[in-house]
Amino acid sequence: MTVTRTGPLPSGAASEYDVVVVGAGVVGSAIARALARHSLRIALVEAADDVGDGTSKANTAILHTGFDARPGTLEARLVREGHRLLTGYARETGIPVEPLGALLIAWDEEQRATLPRLAEKAERNGHRTTRLLSPSALASREPHLGPGALGALDVPGESVVCPWTTTLAYATQAVRSGVDLHLDCRVEKVRTGTPYHRLVTRRGVLRARHLVNACGLHADAFDALVGREDFAVTPRRGQLIVFDKFARALVRHILLPVPGPHGKGVLIAPTVYGNVLLGPTAEDLDDKTATGTTAEGLAGLREQGGRVLPALLDEEVTAVYAGLRAATGREDYRIAAHPALRYVTVGGIRSTGLTASLAIAEHVVGLLADCGLGPGPERPLAELRMPNLGEAFPRPYRDAERIAQEAEFGSIVCHCERVTRGEIRAALASTIPPGDLDGLRRRTRARGGRCQGHYCGAEVRALFEGAPIDGRRRARYGEEGR
Repeated sequence: MTVTRTGPLPSGAASEYDVVVVGAGVVGSAIARALARHSLRIALVEAADDVGDGTSKANTAILHTGFDARPGTLEARLVREGHRLLTGYARETGIPVEPLGALLIAWDEEQRATLPRLAEKAERNGHRTTRLLSPSALASREPHLGPGALGALDVPGESVVCPWTTTLAYATQAVRSGVDLHLDCRVEKVRTGTPYHRLVTRRGVLRARHLVNACGLHADAFDALVGREDFAVTPRRGQLIVFDKFARALVRHILLPVPGPHGKGVLIAPTVYGNVLLGPTAEDLDDKTATGTTAEGLAGLREQGGRVLPALLDEEVTAVYAGLRAATGREDYRIAAHPALRYVTVGGIRSTGLTASLAIAEHVVGLLADCGLGPGPERPLAELRMPNLGEAFPRPYRDAERIAQEAEFGSIVCHCERVTRGEIRAALASTIPPGDLDGLRRRTRARGGRCQGHYCGAEVRALFEGAPIDGRRRARYGEEGR
């Protein structure tokens, strides 16, 4: 197994792969992990210097049941199956998930009239546990709601999850099971051919018998490199506000609006880190790099959030951020096999992609078989247990037994998020170490709290810059950060 960020790529036979997966977001990493169950040479290639550095790091972190997907679509099937698979995988590997349930709230008569139809839609999607709530029942479930709510649809099974740990878990397990991960490795040209396609990257050339396009926002651009023009991706920006942990007591469920034409709309949800999230907006743009927030967008979120949960606006804001999701003008995924090219496109993966990721991966393995890939018998994947970032589960600073074994897990560096020196060192020595301080934050929560690194930033940077990744440190702290 290899993880590379710099230097030339391997040459000769070492550059030849049975499958190259381009794009190491949550979907691409899940596909690489699924392929690693077979005796194949697999490469996972990413333009950024870390996994999960695009759309996958900036979403609403909801583990969806798929109750409101369009029945009969590929998305509906894969979200439903993905919810089951990811729930089990999270339990096995330590990814934090909190099953809070959701309330779909009606604020006018038109929305209230829509609730029974949404319940029927949920039943067609195999979700038969929804029920309608009266205004009084809703108020007892969420006592801090603003005035004027006319009722709600109760949706059990909706959960919040850690999106950072999920992507990292897939990629880590893939690498430990033999996948080569090439970071900072943008594909610039593709020359299709037999038996190998030739991928020219900024770091050298790779050869692939089969190709998977999991490029997210850039799936259409990669399609064009192999001569396909099946759809265009419009970046849809979602701005979000993260409120301080003191706001957590204000909300008990994921609070959803009645969906509109641009998606699920603005929600209010707890996070597994103990904060409260408000967002996202839905702004169709031309620029696939426009991840900045705007005063207008944030003001609109506060206005909408204030109607739903007025007391929320009295709480401190910890952070704001924006993510871009891939809109293609069709209410379904754009997943297609091209057997003549030995190529699979995995495009149009919307906000449900986190939930559906494991099911998408299984679907893609089947499509690769249709393209002539003979995967052979399955083998077990490397064992994995991820470090916990969730507040509802034990954290190292509270673990007296662990601290007794290694004192650095009792030495807090980031006091806002209670991140210890041991956790930081373990992340730096992990299978896929962070490439920068933001990557370290996604692995540990360091610098992610109410002071945003003003207190701990210097010490965190010193640890990051002064910790070489060597075998002694790996052995001491464990590759999975335990």
